[in-house]
Amino acid sequence: MPASSSSARHPAGAAPGTAAGVLNIGEVLRELAEEFPQVTASKIRFLEEKGLISPQRTRAGYRKYAAHDVERLRFVLALQRDQYLPLKVIKDYVDAIDRGERPASLPGGMTLAPRVVSDQLSRELSAHGRRLTAETLAAEAGAPRRLVDDLVSFGLITAVDNRFDEHALKITKACLQLESHGIEPRHLRPFRAAADRELGLVERVVAPVASRKDVASKARAAETAREISELCLGLHSALVHSHIARMDS
Repeated sequence: MPASSSSARHPAGAAPGTAAGVLNIGEVLRELAEEFPQVTASKIRFLEEKGLISPQRTRAGYRKYAAHDVERLRFVLALQRDQYLPLKVIKDYVDAIDRGERPASLPGGMTLAPRVVSDQLSRELSAHGRRLTAETLAAEAGAPRRLVDDLVSFGLITAVDNRFDEHALKITKACLQLESHGIEPRHLRPFRAAADRELGLVERVVAPVASRKDVASKARAAETAREISELCLGLHSALVHSHIARMDS
């Protein structure tokens, strides 16, 4: 089994000041800080509450995190951040791995080796945090710079501090393929409007929880929002496909 990125930093999986690689929650936060600076102890406890990790406990009830717990956290947090997957989807996947099954890869082609994320996957996860310039975005999407400018002009992608994220890259790739069918960015403005309306609906549903100040409540609100958005996407797809099916009936 390939060594994890954590074990590469700490030989034999042992972090400084810990016995046999066992970490407390503060040390786990330090392990994750570079890739996930906003993660908190409350968020980690929330993921435990949802069954994504199961750290051991001391007799006094303190949590003890092993190297595989840290790598599992890194995997889950990356999928949430970069693939926008609901925790239920992620949990079903890692549970299948734990049962010794070999489930199909998750969206984006990501897979999780039993209990440990490989070095190659860790590099892939880190790459998803990149911020792209307009030129880099166009190059990686295989699109002309003109298309990127048009997508910005019509509000389909947005730069933050003159940088684009992985979602903008996916949108650009999709719009490039749509152009081959004669569908230009100016035709796609209704998609932006529909997405905004869907977001407004989701925000109204989760507002009572999102308004609370504690981190766990915000994590629950974000997870609920992901679940609702997945259901909305499924509904949209089913409605469109039902009409397309009638074309050849």
